Amino acid sequence: MNAKVEDVVIDAEKDFIQFQDVDIYVREVGSGPPVLLINGLGAHTTMWETMEETLQGFRLLQFDLPGAGQSGVPDTPISIPDLALLATEVLDHFGVDSAPVVGYSMGGIVAQQMAHDHPDRIQRIVLLATSPGRGSFRGDIRATINMFTPARYLSPRIYAMTIGSMVGGRARHDTAWVADQGILRLAHAPKWRGYAWQLISVMRWSGFPLLREIPHDVLVLAGDDDPMIPVINAMMLTHLLPRGRLQVVRDEGHLMAMDPESRIHPKIREYLTATKIESTDVWRKATVVDADELELALAGANTLALPWTTDARMRRQWLADTAGAETA
Repeated sequence: MNAKVEDVVIDAEKDFIQFQDVDIYVREVGSGPPVLLINGLGAHTTMWETMEETLQGFRLLQFDLPGAGQSGVPDTPISIPDLALLATEVLDHFGVDSAPVVGYSMGGIVAQQMAHDHPDRIQRIVLLATSPGRGSFRGDIRATINMFTPARYLSPRIYAMTIGSMVGGRARHDTAWVADQGILRLAHAPKWRGYAWQLISVMRWSGFPLLREIPHDVLVLAGDDDPMIPVINAMMLTHLLPRGRLQVVRDEGHLMAMDPESRIHPKIREYLTATKIESTDVWRKATVVDADELELALAGANTLALPWTTDARMRRQWLADTAGAETA
């Protein structure tokens, strides 16, 4: 590809909605049944270009979260419940009553809240490289430091130096792809204050109290080489969802949604196009994470975590409450 910043195509005709006095950039691509795409931390809609190829034949509804891309920066952080409300207003703007939702990373967190608060607006859900929020296991220390230090947005060189250890997968070894991803991301780098507000919103939120009340079919996809979000988080998420199923994809990292060679793309397309998901390979091959399997995984994960932290105490309490509710 060997892209340059000037090669990145930005829509000539821009469309915005107002949310809490902030201009929110919205975009639709393609035609057919609608699908709502909710992007990750600091990301912008142009970064969905790979998913747009995957989901040809769908009408893809997209927006830049406040503080990122072409959306404005709010005066204070906007809560995840309010961002979920914003997602419904995006559907309203495009005249859509309900749609499947694909939530990536932070977008997966917004999708979880949206499914809980506005269940009638969602048909089925794909959660990519995401977690249940507070109470989750933290990622690799280098990845965490890089996530909290948005210096990679200063230049493609800094991006290339840090992204491999931060996101894993293809970014560890494919320098040409890393360079193209850096240029694509830098085409609309997030505002620093907006990026900080997004981080604060995510850090304040937990889905543990909500997940048992989400009624939708949910396909959870996680890469086993994601330094930012360890697989144990996807296992907890799937276990708590009444209709959740998990596929862990070997050698994939945090940016698998942006990688055209990723094996997740045919899985997502099959899941979203199926009339009956029970008949699809992707659903049959995905697993239900039962209590015994989760307990074994937690035993290994807990050796890597500090047991006295607030997040650890919250996690133990929520999982215990869930187990009690299941046996009651």
